Amino acid sequence: MSLAPQASAPPASTSQPLIVLDKVCKSFGSHEVLHDIDLTVDRGEVVVVIGPSGSGKSTLCRCINRMEVASSGSITLDGVPLPQEGRALARLRAQVGMVFQSFNLFSHRNVLDNVTLAPIKVRGIPRKQAEATARELLDRVGIGDKADQLPAQLSGGQQQRAAIARALAMEPKVMLFDEPTSALDPEMINEVLDVMRELAASGMTMVVVTHEMGFARTVANRVVFMDGGRIVETAPPEEFFANPKSERARDFLGKVLSH
Repeated sequence: MSLAPQASAPPASTSQPLIVLDKVCKSFGSHEVLHDIDLTVDRGEVVVVIGPSGSGKSTLCRCINRMEVASSGSITLDGVPLPQEGRALARLRAQVGMVFQSFNLFSHRNVLDNVTLAPIKVRGIPRKQAEATARELLDRVGIGDKADQLPAQLSGGQQQRAAIARALAMEPKVMLFDEPTSALDPEMINEVLDVMRELAASGMTMVVVTHEMGFARTVANRVVFMDGGRIVETAPPEEFFANPKSERARDFLGKVLSH
C-alpha cells in the first residue's frame, strides 16, 4: 500500500498551488500572533516551518485547517476558500490531516478504533473496509501488531505513529505536523521522522512545524523561517542553511546548530 494521497475528487487545477495564504493575520485580543502571512504550498511539496518559540508557527498550522480562525486575510485549499462553519467546513477539514505534539488519541479506545472512527463517522466508510485500510496503514507505520492495544500500552513514538495512521486514514490532500516529535524521548524521535520521510518520498503535500533541523535540511523542498509572527525569509534548505539572508535567521541557526 502506498502512503501517497488519494484525493476523493480531482483537484480543481493541477497548476495552482494546493494551499494559498493571502495577507493572513491572527490576533488573540490585543496580541497579534500572525502578521500579513503570504504563503503558497504546491502539490507534493514539503514545507518546513522553523523559528523560535512564540513566533506563530503552530498558530499558522492551526489556521490552515481552521482550528484557529484568521482575524483577516484569506486561506484557500485546492482553490476553495475555507468555509466559515458547518458541513462544508467539516468536508474541507477532512482533506487536511493534522498531527499534534501530544498525540490526542482516544485513551479509552484501542488503536484500531482510533484509526477507523473518523472514516466511519465522517466519510461513511463501511466498518470492514475502514478496518482493512487501518490495518494496512498501521503496518506501514510499523505498529501493525499494536492494533488491539490501548494508547497507554504504547510508547510515545508508537502513539505518534498511530496518530499519523489516523490522519492518513481520511486520505487527506495535505498533512500538517505541529512539532510532532517535541513530546518524545530522544530515542523515539527517529522512528516518527522515518515515517514522515516516507510520506514525503511518496509525494504527500506536507507542512511541518519542527525544531528538527536535520529533517528540515534533508527532507524539505522549502524552509520558511518565522519570527515575531512574520515570515522573515523562505528558501530551499541548501540555500537557507548555507547562507541565510537575514541577521535574525543567522542568529537563530547559530544557536540551534551549536547544540
